[in-house]
Amino acid sequence: MSTLGTPLPAALIPDCTEPEAHHAAYRSAKANDAIFVCITRHGQHWNVELDAMSSSGPTISDEAVAFLRSAVEALVLADTVAQANIAPDYISMRAIESEQRAREIAAAFHAALHGLRQLCIAVPRQC
Repeated sequence: MSTLGTPLPAALIPDCTEPEAHHAAYRSAKANDAIFVCITRHGQHWNVELDAMSSSGPTISDEAVAFLRSAVEALVLADTVAQANIAPDYISMRAIESEQRAREIAAAFHAALHGLRQLCIAVPRQC
């Protein structure tokens, strides 16, 4: 069974503020068949980006996307995230107050997306 990489802990989420770092981290995720995740600094705030298209795993179900969307909406309602976009293979969140909080959010969503895709591999009919 494919493992689709490994979820990263907050401390290992790459800072891809510089374009070269972003390109290198994406290439590494693609080479390792892993879900891409990073944080970037924009002014005084931080952003989170996840991209599952860097790996060959299945697209998660609409129900799973709805679950992730509700988590993102909760962060927006709590003013933790100012703006967010979510699709079955891509999540971005903008204007997070601190690097540490951005890392925590990135790690949590990376683990969730990774787990949902692993579940789709293990139980394909549900996905």
